[in-house]
Amino acid sequence: MLIGIVSLKGGVGKTTTAIHLATYLHTDKPTLLIDADRNRSALLWAREDHLPFMVSSQAGSTAFIAKHEHIITDMKAGPENEELKELANGCDLIIIPTTPNHLDLNATIRAVETLKENNFNNYKILLTKVDSRTTNSKTAKLFLEKENLPVFKTEIPLLIAFEKASQNGKTVKDYSDSRAKQAWKQYEAVGKEILKG
Repeated sequence: MLIGIVSLKGGVGKTTTAIHLATYLHTDKPTLLIDADRNRSALLWAREDHLPFMVSSQAGSTAFIAKHEHIITDMKAGPENEELKELANGCDLIIIPTTPNHLDLNATIRAVETLKENNFNNYKILLTKVDSRTTNSKTAKLFLEKENLPVFKTEIPLLIAFEKASQNGKTVKDYSDSRAKQAWKQYEAVGKEILKG
């Protein structure tokens, strides 16, 4: 399966999503994560060599693609329209992570408009950094559903565990505390939704 993870702005959990979904999909079949972001966030995350799957730069990925069943591309934040179209054309699924924040939702709508204008409907929106103490995610989900946009059933919580994992080159799956376990369960659920199609 070819998956692109895209956002028109940073700070929405794009690389966190790429890393954790690659971890889950790797339990199914060999998975390659291609870091196409200028910041090289996924490559930095992988520098400690604790991740179970391979991470490659875009330039260096050619030699590894044929050896992997699942390929995830962590696209740069704010890709040009042409880059977004090119990615969508080569993917089975485009995942657009967004926080429930109205500025992030606005950027998500703009990404969807670009995809729709070019007759792509192979995308799904993932709500990330959801603060359980607020009703923002409920409002955001209602807004997205009203717009008839496909949204993952599962939401990703706002947790410090993700920051801790990235600093140590690990995933939340590698930690035994209850919050990390819950965070991993959420990404597992997203992964299951993806594989079910």
